[in-house]
Amino acid sequence: MSTTQIFLPLLLLVGACKPPPDARQQMPGASVERGKAVIERVGCGACHIVPGISWPQGRIGPALGNFAGQNLIAGQLPNRPDILAAFIRNAPALVPDTNMPAMPLSEQESRDVAAYLYRFEDL
Repeated sequence: MSTTQIFLPLLLLVGACKPPPDARQQMPGASVERGKAVIERVGCGACHIVPGISWPQGRIGPALGNFAGQNLIAGQLPNRPDILAAFIRNAPALVPDTNMPAMPLSEQESRDVAAYLYRFEDL
């Protein structure tokens, strides 16, 4: 048996493996599509540039692109799905000096918004 016959199947198997999903981006039960609808309905774009939302594009708050690649939320909190969803829903409870207001969202809606934001790798 030649080296090619031994290593080629192994290379194909290894090449077919996907890396494990990034736990920061896992939002079980959340919907990217519903998240986009919530973002449009509550007007997140009035303060933020939001990927995939063409208007408005506010500049009061930070741009929300590449959220999955950020280490911190609001420069203070670990970037985890549960924390992001909680921050989206009631930012002042987690970061009292934030300018972001508490939003009139259900827990599910905030999870959907978080799932939408994690979808984009860059702006």
